[in-house]
Amino acid sequence: MKVYRNKKAEANILRTYDRLLASWEVEIIEKDIPTTYGSTHVIQWGRKTNPPLILFHGVGDDSPLMWVYNAKALQEHFSLYAIDTIGGPGKSRPNDNYTKGFDDLAWIDQVLDGLSLLRQSICIAGVSHGAYLAQLYGLHRPDQVKKILCMAGTVPAGNASPIKTMMKIFLPEALFPTPKNVVKLLCKLSGKHHHVFTENPDILEHYECLLKGFNNMAMSYHKIESFSRRQIDAIRDKSFFLVGEEDPFMILGGKDMLLQFNMKARFFPEAGHGINHELSQEINQIIAEYFLGDQ
Repeated sequence: MKVYRNKKAEANILRTYDRLLASWEVEIIEKDIPTTYGSTHVIQWGRKTNPPLILFHGVGDDSPLMWVYNAKALQEHFSLYAIDTIGGPGKSRPNDNYTKGFDDLAWIDQVLDGLSLLRQSICIAGVSHGAYLAQLYGLHRPDQVKKILCMAGTVPAGNASPIKTMMKIFLPEALFPTPKNVVKLLCKLSGKHHHVFTENPDILEHYECLLKGFNNMAMSYHKIESFSRRQIDAIRDKSFFLVGEEDPFMILGGKDMLLQFNMKARFFPEAGHGINHELSQEINQIIAEYFLGDQ
C-alpha cells in the first residue's frame, strides 16, 4: 500500500515535516523502530528521568503537526515519545506485511519493545484516531497503561461509520486542496481560535502538502474495534476526555456518546477538533496535572 501518491508528493511532505519539527525548538532524537509491519518512526524528547508519555496523532496528519504547540511545554514534565502511525503520513514505512491482517496491538507492543518501554508503566495521550489507539491499548494492556488522555475523541461504540463522518466534514475542500480551501477546511475543523492554524505558514504549507500527497487509503488497514459496554466500563476510571464544543466530530455524535457512557470529560466552548492547538497553554497544563496528579 503506497503511503504517498508519488515521489514528488513524498518529498514535499517530508520537507515540510522537517520544517515543522524544527519549529518545536526542543532537542529531539528520531528513531526508526523495526516491526512486523515495517519501520515505525518515533520522535523522542524530554528528560529520560521523567515519566514516559506516549503520544498518538490522528488520521491524515503526523507528529510534527500534531504536537507543534505542545512539545516545548510538555518536555518539562515527561519523557516523550511521539509515534508516526504506520500507514499514515510521516516517516513510518509499512512493508508487505501491512495488509488486512494488520494488528494495532501487536504493532504498538513491538514499538514499545523497541523503545524499552514494553514492561514499564506508561501513560498515553492521543488526538482523534490517536485517542482511539490510546483507549484500545489501555483496554487490552490494563496492567501496563496507568492513565489515558483522549483529545478530540470519543468512545468507539455503536454502529456509526467513521468514514462517512469524515466525508461529511472534509468534503468537498479535501478533494480540491487549493490554498483557499485549505484555510476553509481548517476553519471548519476549528473553533474560534482557528488562527493558530491559518496564521502559521509552516502549518498551512504542510497541511496543503498532506491533502495533496497523502494516500488516505493507506490507513484503511487500521480497523476500528467497537467497544462493548463492559469494555468501556473497564477503561472509564483511567480515561479522561478533552473535547471542543465546536468540534464537528463531537457535534455529529461524539459528545452524545461520551455523555451516554458517563465518561469523565471536560468540554471547551468555542474550541474545535484541534483543541490541543487552539487552547495549547491550557491543554498543556491539564495534561501535566492529569498525568502527574493522583486524580
